[in-house]
This record gives sequence, structure tokens and C-alpha cells, in this order.
Amino acid sequence: MRKFPIALVLVLAWGSLVSASEPLPSVVLPPEIDRVLRDYEKAWRAKDAAALAALFTEDGFVLSNGKPPVRGRSAIKQAYADGGGPLALRAFAYSVDGTTGYIIGAYAATPDSPDDGKFILALNKNRQGRWLIAADIDNTNSRPKRPAAPPPPTP
Repeated sequence: MRKFPIALVLVLAWGSLVSASEPLPSVVLPPEIDRVLRDYEKAWRAKDAAALAALFTEDGFVLSNGKPPVRGRSAIKQAYADGGGPLALRAFAYSVDGTTGYIIGAYAATPDSPDDGKFILALNKNRQGRWLIAADIDNTNSRPKRPAAPPPPTP
């Protein structure tokens, strides 16, 4: 009985080492779900805050790394007013159940660049059958550098 827990720990440790050094593979999304990512990329590259906000539900959330939460299309538009630039999104996983779903993925400047960060999009399908973002949670892969400690006082 003791061999199983030890073997399990070794397998999990090895798996975490492998996953830490290699990016997760991308998955192909159904077209109606993939559209959310492509529309997001297009609006972000165009620096079009209104188009980005329109991808969200009326009371959607943006939960960005190192920033306070933002709720609602109007606030999202304002939060994205200075955003934009190169962006490539890819999915690791997704799920859909009725009118709710999610996408888990990564972002980078270009499709060939290493991942800069990761995200989770919570999705809701509206009455017209269009998938909208209910929540966008993202964070970077790198940790911000801590400022150097101040020098000790001189006597």
C-alpha cells in the first residue's frame, strides 16, 4: 500500500517539472467560441476600447494582473482606453454547457512568441446565440522585480 503514494508523488513531481518547462499544447475551438478570441485580438490590436467592451456581457468583469477589478461595459471601455497592441491568443482547454462556458489559454505578442501570460474567459451565450465574455481573468508569467532594498543608514 505504501508504494502507491510514493509512486504517485514521483509521477506528480515529474509532471510538474515537465509542465513548467514546456508550454501546454493548444486546442482547436469550435468556430463560435474561437470567434471570441479572434474578435478580442482584432479589437486589441486596433486599440478599439469600444469594440473590446462590446465583447463582454453588460455586467462583465475584467480582472487584470495588478489592477483593481472592473465591472460593466462602460467601465471596461474606460479601463481599455489606453490598451492595445500586438496580441495572439491561444486556448489550452474549453468547455461549454448550455449557455455557459469557459476558455483557458495563453497570450503572447505573436503566435510564434513564447507565452507572456495566461487567461481564463468565463462565457455566456446571449439570446441571439452570440458568446460574450462574462469575466476575463489574466496574469503574466513573469513576476515583477522587487525594488532593491534601501542601503542601511550610515552612522
